[in-house]
Amino acid sequence: MFLVITYDVSTREERAGARRLRRVAKACTSYGTRVQKSVFEMQLGQKEWVELRSRLLSEIDDTQDSLRIYFLDQTGQHRIEHHGVQVPINVVDDSLTI
Repeated sequence: MFLVITYDVSTREERAGARRLRRVAKACTSYGTRVQKSVFEMQLGQKEWVELRSRLLSEIDDTQDSLRIYFLDQTGQHRIEHHGVQVPINVVDDSLTI
């Protein structure tokens, strides 16, 4: 499945928030490609998705943080437009998207 995951982790509590932010980013980096600061694209199988979802839900504080997951069909990954700096890496075949 092709996913886009976005998150907003509150850093009002300096240490705890920063720690959660790092852990969420690390979890997403383990499974996908960062395309913006808090936005990741990834191609996952069911087992990987279950593992990542569990990991993310255990890291966030649902009273302060936000996690959004977009499930896109396989054609969605070929309909992505990108404008501006830092062309992201295509998670399917590691070629540049244009």
